[in-house]
Parts: sequence; C-alpha cells; structure tokens
Amino acid sequence: MIPRYSRIEMSRIWEPENRFNKWLEVELAACEAWCRLGRIPKRSLEKIKKTARFDVERIDEIEKTVKHDVIAFLTSVAEFVGPDSRFIHVGLTSSDVLDTAFALMLREASDIIIADIIALMEVIKDKAYKHKMTVMMGRSHGIHAEPTTFGLKMAAWYDEMRRNRERMESARETISYGKISGAVGTFSSIDPRVEAYALKKLGLKPESVATQVVHRDRHAQYFSTLAIVASSIEKFAVEIRHLQRTEVLEAEEPFTVGQKGSSAMPHKRNPVLSENLTGLARLVRGYAVSAMEDVALWHERDISHSSVERVIGPDATILVDFMLSRATGLIRDLVVYPDNMAANMDRLNGLVYSQKVLLKLVDKGLTREEAYAAVQRCAMMVWEGLGGFKETLLDDDEVMHYLSIKDVDGCFDVRPYLAHVDYIFKRTFARKG
Repeated sequence: MIPRYSRIEMSRIWEPENRFNKWLEVELAACEAWCRLGRIPKRSLEKIKKTARFDVERIDEIEKTVKHDVIAFLTSVAEFVGPDSRFIHVGLTSSDVLDTAFALMLREASDIIIADIIALMEVIKDKAYKHKMTVMMGRSHGIHAEPTTFGLKMAAWYDEMRRNRERMESARETISYGKISGAVGTFSSIDPRVEAYALKKLGLKPESVATQVVHRDRHAQYFSTLAIVASSIEKFAVEIRHLQRTEVLEAEEPFTVGQKGSSAMPHKRNPVLSENLTGLARLVRGYAVSAMEDVALWHERDISHSSVERVIGPDATILVDFMLSRATGLIRDLVVYPDNMAANMDRLNGLVYSQKVLLKLVDKGLTREEAYAAVQRCAMMVWEGLGGFKETLLDDDEVMHYLSIKDVDGCFDVRPYLAHVDYIFKRTFARKG
C-alpha cells in the first residue's frame, strides 16, 4: 500500500496560500463568535464571510513597508472586505492567529504522517510473514550470537512503528490547542466565549492558562516525536546497510535497471537509500533540539521561537513524510538472500550453539562456572582455527564425561530457535492495529 498522501501535499500545508487561509479561518471563527454575542452585526458578518479573501503578492508588498506579517495580511483582507473589516481581529493579538493556525497546520501534517506510518507498518508486516521462518544469524556487538529469523527482525520493526503511530497520535492531540485570549492571555479585550466558540469550530481545545502564546512544550513534544520516528527509520536503515555489506550480503536494496553505483567503479551496488535516510534522521533530531530551545521564552512572550518554527515546521514534517515514504518503498522492494543467511550461519563452525552445550552440561550436574569454562575452552580452540565446534567437543574428555554423542548432536539443531516464533508473531500481530 502506497501512502495516500504525497510529499507535494505535505508541502502544500506550508505554502503561503494555505497558511493565510488558516489565518483567515481563525479570524472568521472569531467574527462568528462576536456576532453571536452581538458585537458584530449579522449583516456585517455576512459581508465579511462573503468577501473576505487575500492576495499573497499584495501581502508581501505591504509587509515590506509595515514589517509585520499579520498586519500585512489584515490590510490585504480589508482591501477586499471594505468598511466592515473593522470588525475583523477585534480583541485579538497576532499570536492568537499565528499559534492557532500553526496548530491547524501541524494537525494536518500529523494526519499525513500517521497515514505514512500505517502504510509502512503494512509493508513491514508483509515482509515479516514472508520471512517468518527464514533463519539467519542473530548478532550482538556485530558478532554472531544465536540463530533468529528475518521475520522476527521485521516483527520488531513493525512493533516499533506501532509505538511511533501511538506517539504521533498523542503528539497530534497535544498540539491541537489554540488560544484566542488577547495580549498576554488575560481576555482583557475579548470575551472568553469568543475563544470557546472559535476553537470548538476549528476542532481545537483552548490552552488553559495561555500567555500571549500557546506554551512551547507542546511543540517540543511534537517535534521530539518526529525525531523518534526518524530515529526508528534510521535504525532500520543502519541494519539494512550492515546486511548489504559485501562480507554479509544477506539483504540488499533494490538495484534498478540502468542504476549506477559509482562514477569510478562499475561493479558497485551501494546502500544509498539507507544512507540517505541515516543522514536525514540527523537533521530531524536537530529540529527537535531547536523545538526544545523554544520552550523558554521571556516572560509572557517573545518572538525568538518564531524564526525557528518557520524553518522546522515545514522542514521536519516534509522530511519525515519523505523518509517514511522512502522507507516504505525500500522495505517493500528489499532483496533478501536466505542462502547467504544460511551460509553465514556456518562461518563459525557451529560456535553459535555454545549456549545449548552449556545448558546441557548444567543439566548433567556441572555448576554453571564449570560448564562455562569447559565450553569456552573448546570454543576458543575453534576461534583459533583448530577445528569445528562439534568435533572439538567430541574430542574433549571432560565434556564427553558428562555428555553422550547424542547429547552433543542434539545441541546442534536449529529447530529449538524456531519453536516460539509463532508465539511471538501472535502477540505482535494479533494486537489491534
């Protein structure tokens, strides 16, 4: 399933036309509220709603003189509305419009990102079931540990993206707050009922104790969530980069007809998509830091956060949207090499079954320390190239004093590592969502 939103649509959220439309939505909602309270004549409200619009080029032209974007916007709207424009922005301060509209835009962006996450989860789930029992080497510290399956690796990614979806849903809720309470948030020139009506109409909740702005811890949570999503994607990308290494080659990015890997070396097939995702994650994490820096403003408000948000709002959401789409295509088309996985499992001549031997010796009466010393002694001989692990165990008098040949053979069986794969899949994928 391809995400139903595209990067073009995410970019549209941040274009001036949509931004000013959101400002106008806020202003009109406030006008409706004032009309209900008798402050604005119904005839004037109808005129405002019928004629209120703006011209982006005109706003830019006005702003060059007034050096204030909201005043430039209101002036452009007034040129279309005429005398009834005096009722627009009554009792409001600029941040009432800016912060409430910003919440609307971030909420729109959230919906796109959540849809992207769901699409990625579906692709990961498909890959997990396809390779549910594809045995491969599990690694810790980059070193062969014990067998696992490629499907389990995908199941873990799926579960992580489920958590990311839940985080984004929570962040969407946290950011869906506005304020229309005037300068420093005291409602000194506006009736609280205006805020209540307008925000309800816009689908937002009111900041309980606003200053002149909505508090930026909300935005910090939002952009930190984007950073976590990006970091998860980087985690997947780094794993793919490792699996594509020449010495490993257990999975590989799709390499399309006509694609070139290197300007100098025609043989190269590089993990460029994964490397790109790794780099982009660094940017998104940086935006999270910037959002946290915005939490501390002077007193009831300054505008040090404004310049930051003009960059990180569009950049972070567009990047995460792009990263999720790229990751979806990458994992969907990932080439998996089960034969190479099997071959790599044999590279340590059976050492990966060492824990089975250890536990078997413990079952036969040795202390864990005694069993560990015996197994490690044999394992180190294999590391030094003195034979295979099973043969070394069979030649070791201490080990064979406790184990039979059948006992040893039984330790070198991959099936126990697969015994509970179904159980893990059931508790991962049986959950709703």
